Amino acid sequence: MSMLETAHENDIELEGACEGSLACSTCHVIVTDVNYYNKLEDPVDEENDMLDLAFGLTETSRLGCQVIASPELDGIRLALPAATRNFAVDGYVTKSH
Repeated sequence: MSMLETAHENDIELEGACEGSLACSTCHVIVTDVNYYNKLEDPVDEENDMLDLAFGLTETSRLGCQVIASPELDGIRLALPAATRNFAVDGYVTKSH
């Protein structure tokens, strides 16, 4: 189960506008302990692309939909950024090329 799913099951306000399909950065979380961050698998290119759009990006930022619960992550603590960027809601208009 991902941290995004866990947040939703526990009424924690973590948006996840794309429902975990790596198409947004609204489930951006910050791993507060670098030791836990280092236990995570490296992010795939699609996650890095979405993190580039995230508000308040840090060295230990990840998308909650990509952080999967496992025994070695028992005790992990995540922080939520002060804001999110949801281009579909925040007035972003795509431009034709």
